[in-house]
This record gives sequence, structure tokens and C-alpha cells, in this order.
Amino acid sequence: ASWSINNLGPKMVQNDFAPGFYVEHFVKDMGIALTECERMDLSLPGLALVRQLYIALKAQGHARSGTQALIAALDVLSGGQGDY
Repeated sequence: ASWSINNLGPKMVQNDFAPGFYVEHFVKDMGIALTECERMDLSLPGLALVRQLYIALKAQGHARSGTQALIAALDVLSGGQGDY
């Protein structure tokens, strides 16, 4: 079983974006990882894509939300309002 699904899934369903780990810190950490990947000539396109999704989430006003708020960015990408 996945810790993320078991613990964050119910929060997503309830639109509970109280932070366990802030989106803004996650974006920073992914940036550090991508910088190291570049230094090592390593490509991680999945990480780059996820970072872009979280940057979009920050732009929607969720910098201080928990990482489970990603559902709001995905809602906007699918034509929703993302107004959680």
C-alpha cells in the first residue's frame, strides 16, 4: 500500500490542503534535484514535468498548501476552475 494514497488521498477528496509539506518547499527541492541531474548529465523528464505542475499550483495561490493540493492544478488543466 502507498503511504501517499492512504494518507493524502482522503485529504484530496475532502479538499483538505493543510500542509504536511509545503508546495513551495517541494518546488525548491525538485529544483535542486534537477540542477544535480543536469550536472550529472542525467535526464529525469518525469521530475521536470511534476515540478512544472507544482509551479502552476504555486501560481494558483497554493505555495503554503500541502503537496496534496496538486489536485487543484490538475483540475485547472482539465478545464475546471481549481477553486478549492
